[in-house]
This record gives sequence, C-alpha cells and structure tokens, in this order.
Amino acid sequence: MKKSWIILAVVAVVIIVIYSSFKGTYNNMVRMDEGVNSSWAQVENVYQRRADLIPNLVNTVKGYASHEQETLQGVIEARSKATSVNLNADNLTPQNLEQFQNAQAGLSSALSKLMVVVERYPDLKANQNFLDLQAQLEGTENRIAVERRKFNESAQSFNTYIRSFPKNIYANMFGFEKKAYFAAEQGADKAPVVNFD
Repeated sequence: MKKSWIILAVVAVVIIVIYSSFKGTYNNMVRMDEGVNSSWAQVENVYQRRADLIPNLVNTVKGYASHEQETLQGVIEARSKATSVNLNADNLTPQNLEQFQNAQAGLSSALSKLMVVVERYPDLKANQNFLDLQAQLEGTENRIAVERRKFNESAQSFNTYIRSFPKNIYANMFGFEKKAYFAAEQGADKAPVVNFD
C-alpha cells in the first residue's frame, strides 16, 4: 500500500512538472508573439503617419510647382501603392514583408524625387507650411527607422525562443512559426557617390 502511494506521488509530481513546463513555455510564446504583433502595429502606425502627411505636402508643392505634375503624380501613385499593401502580424512571411518593403521603398523614392524638385523653387523652400511638413516627414522617417529596429529586436527574441531546444518542440506542437525581419534595401551596403562637379 505504501509503495502505491509513492508511485502515485511520483506520477503526480511528474504530471505537475510537465504541465508547468507546457504552460510556462506556451504562455511565454504567446507573450512574445503578442510583443511582435505590437511592434508590427507600431511599424504600421508610423508608415500610416507618413502616408497621411503626403497629401498635404503634395498640395503645398502643387501651389508653387504646378508644372511638375509628373513628379507629383508619381508621389500620389506611390502613396496609393504603399497603402494598398496590407500586411498583418499573422502573415509576416519573408515574401509578404519584402512586398511591403518594396511598396514603401517606392514611396520613399518618389518623395526623394519630390524633394529634388523642391530645390528649384526658393519661395517654396521658404514657405512655413512646407517647412513644417518637411520637418514632420523627416521626424516620421526617423520614427520608421526606430520602430523597424524595435520590430526586428522583438522578432529576433521570439525566433530565438521558439527555435531553442526543447521549446522548438512546443512551438511546433502549438503552431508558432518564425517571424520575418525587415532587411536593408538592395544597394544599401554601397556608399552613394557624391560628385560636386
């Protein structure tokens, strides 16, 4: 009789340890997954802020540089394309993230072209509305960089956690998958050529 109580106690302890391990690991994965989702929401938030500033910027430039329609139209189209790529935290595959990045890079390129055009218009460069919008846009670009870095850090922590043994077994059982990272744009590893000729 005493032996059966010992066996039951050992079995109960083993069950409690296994349950605690599953529960703790699962809850940590959920917490970290939600952290990645939250970081992604912040990334989307700052990209949306940039998209919201663009119509005001285009309208301000349009008032001074009405014959630059091709550049202005390029910005409008790039904004439309960038805002049409909807990506949520549940489908952050490398391919989807690359598509999102490409759309955002197109918008960045169009904005860069717009800023080059602005250089030809001294009155526009002195316009307070334009200066305010430009400062807000620059600040938003900095926020984008910060939030992308935070997202990558959050995704790295999550990925490391779910790929470590024995947590990788639990991650596979519960369907937790590796998150994609933001990567540098192609050509970002090469310094731009500056020529003052």
